[in-house]
Amino acid sequence: MTTITIKGHQIIPLIIRDSYDRRAVQYKNNIIEALGKIGLTEDDIDIKHEVSAFRSAPASVSWYLDGQHLYYSYKISKKYVENLYIVFKVIDLEVKALLAGQKTPAEFISAFSERPDVEEKRKEARAILGVEQNVIDIDVITAKYKSLAKRNHPDMPGGDTERFKEINSAHQILKRELL
Repeated sequence: MTTITIKGHQIIPLIIRDSYDRRAVQYKNNIIEALGKIGLTEDDIDIKHEVSAFRSAPASVSWYLDGQHLYYSYKISKKYVENLYIVFKVIDLEVKALLAGQKTPAEFISAFSERPDVEEKRKEARAILGVEQNVIDIDVITAKYKSLAKRNHPDMPGGDTERFKEINSAHQILKRELL
């Protein structure tokens, strides 16, 4: 089975073939339990809910810690429930690293810190780079970024400093999402 690396953790994605909604509730509760270990309550956590866990949809969780908006989403798997499992695993592993002293609170916050409008910024970033909204292959995104950055670099004839900055920012937003 393939292993994926997210935030430095090796995770084996699950292929779920039954009990989609029940498992989604289970993963939601697991996320709440994991974040509860650092003092959050269910009321502090917002988990995007899909009516049918079998549907193809991203899973996301947001919460506030020390006045910072923290957020994590995953959308590469085919089903919402599979995406929610990955979200649970990443959060659980990061909380465990924090509690074990392998990460500082600042590192934990930095790993998940996002603006409340992050999803809109990701859509805009894909539009700036000229890739489809469903593209999740970082190699495709990086290739498009390099092409645009080279063309718009301020040292190139016809280069545009503002456009170059916009392209760099868009690439950073998507790298943060996908790595």
